[in-house]
Amino acid sequence: MERKNCWNEYGKKQLKELDEYSKAYMDFMNQSKTERECVDTIVNMVEDDGFQDIAKLIRDKKKVKAGDKVYATWMNKCMILFRIGQESIEKGMNILASHIDSPRLDVKPNPLYEDNGIAYLDTHYYGGIKKYQWVTIPLAIHGVVMKKDGTTVEICIGEDEDDPVVFISDLLPHIAQEQMTKTADVLFKGEALDVVFGNMPLKDEEKEPVKANVLKLLKDYYEMEEEDFLSAELEIVPAGKSREAGIDRSMIMAYGQDDKVCAYAALHALMTEETPKRTSVVILADKEEIGSEGATGMTSKFYENMVCEVMNLMGEYSELAFRRGMAASNLFSADVSSAYDPMFADAFEKKNVAYLGKGLVFNKVTGARGKSGANDANAEYIGKIRALMDEQKVNYQMAEMGRVDLGGSGTVSYILAEYAMNVIDCGTAVMNMHAPFEVTSKADVYETMRAYKAFLEGME
Repeated sequence: MERKNCWNEYGKKQLKELDEYSKAYMDFMNQSKTERECVDTIVNMVEDDGFQDIAKLIRDKKKVKAGDKVYATWMNKCMILFRIGQESIEKGMNILASHIDSPRLDVKPNPLYEDNGIAYLDTHYYGGIKKYQWVTIPLAIHGVVMKKDGTTVEICIGEDEDDPVVFISDLLPHIAQEQMTKTADVLFKGEALDVVFGNMPLKDEEKEPVKANVLKLLKDYYEMEEEDFLSAELEIVPAGKSREAGIDRSMIMAYGQDDKVCAYAALHALMTEETPKRTSVVILADKEEIGSEGATGMTSKFYENMVCEVMNLMGEYSELAFRRGMAASNLFSADVSSAYDPMFADAFEKKNVAYLGKGLVFNKVTGARGKSGANDANAEYIGKIRALMDEQKVNYQMAEMGRVDLGGSGTVSYILAEYAMNVIDCGTAVMNMHAPFEVTSKADVYETMRAYKAFLEGME
């Protein structure tokens, strides 16, 4: 039952493939810190690879057939991609569903203020974070500003080496005796995560001169007025590129690996497979970190609508055919799992936890405590998956998120399971999950891609 360390299994050819894949993945991460950037990056990639926009096909009254590659986006924040198979969609699809949003700080609609000579941006944290981890580190601002005349201004401050960064301040240890008596959950409240944005006053300005100078700079650089914050989507994320980690370069440290590590693996698997027997689908959803609600979250009808549109473009749509196809489908809910950390051993149950370097992680069950809110994969589906993974010599492990009763987690799996399809959670083991910089093993990153490719090509 003990899984071997992947590194001991690789020959020169696989090590070369692993290195090339890891570099491509890190480059993708550097371009895709937000969901909007992720969608833009992927659209450029897949259009170069011959994928066609479903909206354009509908407009031009074109049809699709086996071998065709199509995609659709929604609100520039989520997307779905298809590689049309030889069989009718009514007989089922192989679906990889991931998410491309990550924990962060969002700038509030009325964020800019000055307090005793310092200009701040007020924020509201997004997703599950440990607030103290976001203090004193270099932060960048990514996003868009939509102006009243309909023009969009793209913002990216803090990523180029010549850019300034922003930050959240903390108290010096010399006078922090009272602060240090607080527990981690109250050490920093959400309203304390205000970003330091400027300190230089505008000359001859008497009222809030630092804020006035910031507004002048925003006007000079971006033609932006203070009121434009009302229709802006600005995200505060850690500044800096993905890095190799460990003196042996065996790991990757990057912001947002939950869940772009699985999203990129799914995309790569789809782009590199041949025409499949079953139609292959990759879903890249938004809003998973805050419950998957909203027009771009997994609960949105967008994804269902696009399956119907593709079936219609194939000349085979009916409500009954759609429902049969969904129920006959197989799904990998492509999301990350927690990696065992010896520094916090008490949080895990060693027999049922994922380890760095031992391959893709399958989570039969998610949820919390007594499996509340869980998708629980059936034994028959897991048996087929085991056979496929072993046949393709994919390294994998079966695990749970943490110790029973300690906590739990959820993914998009329960949402798609409502269609009565086969569903299981599987992804890459992550250390430092939801921290500003998360860590993965290159071996696990590589095995995740191999597993997803095997699934799309071989699952019946």
